[in-house]
Amino acid sequence: MYYIANAILMNIGYKVGDKISHKVTNDALIVFIRDKLKSNYLEDFEIVQDEAHQIMGISSPIDFADEIIESFEFERRKRSSFQYNAHFKVIKSKTKTSLNRSKSFVTEIKKLIDKN
Repeated sequence: MYYIANAILMNIGYKVGDKISHKVTNDALIVFIRDKLKSNYLEDFEIVQDEAHQIMGISSPIDFADEIIESFEFERRKRSSFQYNAHFKVIKSKTKTSLNRSKSFVTEIKKLIDKN
C-alpha cells in the first residue's frame, strides 16, 4: 500500500522525503488524492449507479473514497505495532483484513494512475 500510494503521489508530481515517510504519505493522500478518488467515484457512480451499489455494497462513492484513504492509516498503524512491538501476537483475522484492505487500496489507486 505504501509503495502504490507513493506511486500515485509521484504521478501527480509529489515526492515524499525520508523523514516519517509513512505518516507523510498518509497525510499527502488525504490532501492530494482523496478528492480525486471522490471525483472518480462520482463519475463512475453516475454511469452505473445501481450496479455500483450492488457490487460495492456502499451507500455513496464519497464514503468509499474515505474508506480507501482510511484503510492506509489503519494499516500504517498496524505496521507500526508489528515493527516496534515484537511481542504483538498476529491474529489470522487481522492479517486477512490487512490483505483485503491492501488489495482494495491498490486496485483503486491503480485506477487513478491509469486515468492520469
